[in-house]
Amino acid sequence: MTAPTLHRLTPLDDMRAVHALLMDAFAYMASRIDPPSSLLRMHPTDLAQAAATGEVWIAGDTARLTARATPMACMVLTARADTLYLGKFAIAPPYRGRGLARQMIEHAAARARARGLASVTLETRVELSENQAAFCALGFVETGRSAHAGYDAPTSITYRRPA
Repeated sequence: MTAPTLHRLTPLDDMRAVHALLMDAFAYMASRIDPPSSLLRMHPTDLAQAAATGEVWIAGDTARLTARATPMACMVLTARADTLYLGKFAIAPPYRGRGLARQMIEHAAARARARGLASVTLETRVELSENQAAFCALGFVETGRSAHAGYDAPTSITYRRPA
């Protein structure tokens, strides 16, 4: 697969396709994670807000980005102190296993460097061992565990890699 072009979205872009990608890509988690994903409370307007305060990136052809044309991948980047936080990271199921995650992560690292930030940080749920393995294979190391409000045991794992 030829590496797709990455596009930064603006708050004025139609975020329905990005939201649809996230909902589809995160669907498998519903029966596996507790508490439920914060994505279930998100709307396309929240992604527009993320584009206004941070960066929303997609892989694919923005000329075809409509409510019905789902991008190949997406991620939200937010500067936090000395790191760039990578959230709502998803690869559309037909494009998994083709190196797109690595391309997106490398782009996030380049964005961190461009902002003078030392690292990229992300979180995944403790139940999602396949995500943990994938992030480790992409150069991330575990830096901590945390529990959502009302939970005694860790529910999330934080990973970081140098930019």
